[in-house]
Amino acid sequence: MNRNENAPSTERSLQANGRREFLKTSAAVGAATSVPYFFSSSKTQAAETQSKNDRMTIGVIGAGGMATGNIDSAKEWLDVVAVADVDKGRSDNFNKRFSDGKADVYEDYREILDRDDIDVIHIATPDHWHTKPLVEAMLAGKDVYCEKPLTLTIDEGKLIRKVQKDTGRIVQVGTQQRSTFHLFVKAMAMVAEGRLGKITQVQAAIGGAPTSPEIPVAEVPENLNWDRWLGPAPKVDYRYMKKGKHAHTNCHYEFRWWYEYSGGKLTDWGAHHVDICNWALKLNGQTEGPLSISGTAKHPVDFQDGFPVPNDRYNTATGFQFNVKYPGDTEMIIRNDTDNGVLITGTQGKIFVNRGKLVGKPVEDLASNPLPEDAISKVYKGLPMEHNGRKQHWANFLHCVRERKEPISDVHSHMEMLNVCHLAGITARLGRDLKWDDSNEQIVGDEEANSFLARPYREGYEIEMRKPVKS
Repeated sequence: MNRNENAPSTERSLQANGRREFLKTSAAVGAATSVPYFFSSSKTQAAETQSKNDRMTIGVIGAGGMATGNIDSAKEWLDVVAVADVDKGRSDNFNKRFSDGKADVYEDYREILDRDDIDVIHIATPDHWHTKPLVEAMLAGKDVYCEKPLTLTIDEGKLIRKVQKDTGRIVQVGTQQRSTFHLFVKAMAMVAEGRLGKITQVQAAIGGAPTSPEIPVAEVPENLNWDRWLGPAPKVDYRYMKKGKHAHTNCHYEFRWWYEYSGGKLTDWGAHHVDICNWALKLNGQTEGPLSISGTAKHPVDFQDGFPVPNDRYNTATGFQFNVKYPGDTEMIIRNDTDNGVLITGTQGKIFVNRGKLVGKPVEDLASNPLPEDAISKVYKGLPMEHNGRKQHWANFLHCVRERKEPISDVHSHMEMLNVCHLAGITARLGRDLKWDDSNEQIVGDEEANSFLARPYREGYEIEMRKPVKS
């Protein structure tokens, strides 16, 4: 297992006891029930966490750009005491930036899960490395903020939901649009207040994936453990080339455009916008899952039996349009070829929302008929609203850790919508329509398509199921 011999000190353990006692006894931050956008009490969570003894310790698994942006947003409440990454250059840089080089650095993330002086875990690995450390972290008694998408397959989502339910751990998914009050949450409040009437269609426009030239096999960088980067995925050669200013690879960042490690735009941006579409349907009383999915997709390589034939270039869908049918003549459109964002159409009007705007006649009508003061708070589960966007998403997570409450981006609603993204990916790869049995989470009458609900884990990188740690 190549575990680092670094172990928590006695002093660290004593400090951990004090922190855990604080987490058990900390008083609740007042709920935002009477303000429309932000929690405005003078005693906010930010103020309460300024004391050194009140700060939580965090172990970070995956030290690239997402982790950097996330911890930048939450660093006023957290102390980074451990970092794990298979690229030592990344973990060392992250350690220097957030801990002045004082955090413990590991190649094997399981060293972090073994420590009892760490309050919360952040997982910001490539997509194919989300499920394994998340499940193992929950079983180790840790609360987790995990980047989206949570899974590479539908069956991984079944396991995550079961383990979360069995352990009671707090897990926040990094879909921060759920904490963007003036745009996405406000749009959801409008839906919940009936300003659009009955929802007939939701549309997620998410853009298409890029293409690449043939990428040659290259020498693995000195600081990178390529075998561990691949982890559960099949063993393949490392590939890299620089063309102009852009680097093409099957590794850092560009992993998004390989079905072996991701779902392309369908799970990258789909995990954001399909999530908002699904949220709107739920607020509208549409609680049943999808019935079928149809559509077309364009890939940059040839496929055989759902698998890309060449292995030397990006292979996820570059263009697509899918139609997802729901009970009650409601539909969801997922497409790449129009303005990035979410279009919600109802019997009384339609609105469009993305990260830059919220527009539509019902929005204009708010000038003369504003939302009730507590409308946004209601769709935000009555939880404190102190900040906005990614910083608020972290504040929400830490509040829910203290209060043992379900966060705004819980694993169960996340997987409801991510199943749709995964089904779109299977439709794209096989080139045919699918019927879906939502209650059993199975594709109807298509054995080949059902084989894509799970993927084998490479030997030595299976999920380590253990008896849950009680806390």
